[in-house]
Parts: sequence; C-alpha cells; structure tokens
Amino acid sequence: MSATGAGTSQAEKKPADQGGRINLKVKGQDGSETFYRIRTSTQLGKLMNAYCNGKSLDSSSVAFLFDGRRLRAEQTPDELDMEDGDEIYIDAMLHQTGGGHHQFL
Repeated sequence: MSATGAGTSQAEKKPADQGGRINLKVKGQDGSETFYRIRTSTQLGKLMNAYCNGKSLDSSSVAFLFDGRRLRAEQTPDELDMEDGDEIYIDAMLHQTGGGHHQFL
C-alpha cells in the first residue's frame, strides 16, 4: 500500500518538478532584445535580476511590463497564461527620476 502511495505522490509531483519551458524576450528602451528560456513555474524575479545584472542596472530602477501591466517579481509565466510558441515580449523601462522643483540662479 505504501508503494502505491509513493507512486502516486511521484506522479503528482512530476509535472510540477519538470514544468514546461518558455522563451521570453526582454526589450530594452534602446531597442535591444535579450532572450531567456525559463521554466513556466519560475518566478519572474529571477529573469528580472538576470537582466539587470547583465545590463549593469539597479533592479529598483527598472520596471518590467507585459501587455502594458507592470510585472511583480513573484509572478510566474503560468500565472500570466504565457505559452511557449507565442511571441512574448517583456518591456524593461527605466524609472525616471527628477522632474521636481528646479531652482534657477
């Protein structure tokens, strides 16, 4: 009986452990594209950090957008219904700073 239970447990875990893979393109404001292949169950924070590290950017200064909506680091491609084979672009936008009060001398 425990052997059957263990077999069922492994069968249930197998899809989650394997997870599908998906190709994503991160498009920078300069028009450059960076390609990533990640598991559909991987949190997008890993992709965001990899992009920022590769471009020598501070991760707090970059907003990542998918279909015009800002992505959160804990989201996964599965949650966002991203499917491999689709053209999936994520836009990386630098936060603008400044624009406040200017004092002229």
